[in-house]
Amino acid sequence: MKYVVVFDMDDTLYEELTYVKSGFKAVADFLNEEFMIDINESYTFMCARLLQDGRGSIFNALLEYYGVYTSDLVKKCVDVYRYHQPTIKLQAEMINLLNSLKNYPLYVVTDGFVPTQEKKIQALGLSNFMKKSITSYSLGSDKGKPSPYWFKQIVHWEKVEPTQVVYIGDNANKDFVGIKPLGFHTIRVETGDYKDQVPSDLHEAEHVIECLRELPHVLKKIWQDFRIEGELK
Repeated sequence: MKYVVVFDMDDTLYEELTYVKSGFKAVADFLNEEFMIDINESYTFMCARLLQDGRGSIFNALLEYYGVYTSDLVKKCVDVYRYHQPTIKLQAEMINLLNSLKNYPLYVVTDGFVPTQEKKIQALGLSNFMKKSITSYSLGSDKGKPSPYWFKQIVHWEKVEPTQVVYIGDNANKDFVGIKPLGFHTIRVETGDYKDQVPSDLHEAEHVIECLRELPHVLKKIWQDFRIEGELK
């Protein structure tokens, strides 16, 4: 039987905080070039603000702190953040997992600003593992999750039924609610900002795991004839 494994990207395949900090570093470098603001100091400010208040208006607060605030400069910092070349990577354990699934079609479906998501895909080297990495907003934000649009496309491309497809993600607010009624299998991994959420039955995945090391076991539970290549180290 043919099976298709589809992953979310941020906080599923890698820790998104590493991207956020990479973006902060790019903004710190930019402000150093423009205003001679100390790189380490501004980077530390952004990290502390993130920990204190979440993502919110970090750049506004940063520029106000240094007395250089303008709305145009905030927009420039956002652009630097969004378009920077990220220093992120897949962990060895994740590479091992993806290699163990190489006999199956693998996909990524990720929401978000398309140029940013494409840079993440490139930096993570996902083309080495995935048949296709889909930035869901590429045809408009209405095609993003919880829309089942791209999942229906995958079913069409692979000539399978929804019951032959599983989606692994971290955010029950949107990842599963649109595809569960269609018969897709779903797995929530308790990582990132949403690891402690308690979803409703409507939004919760079919299976919940603490980390992706548990994924092979759950895939074999979903499909009894599912086979893993080698053993996870």
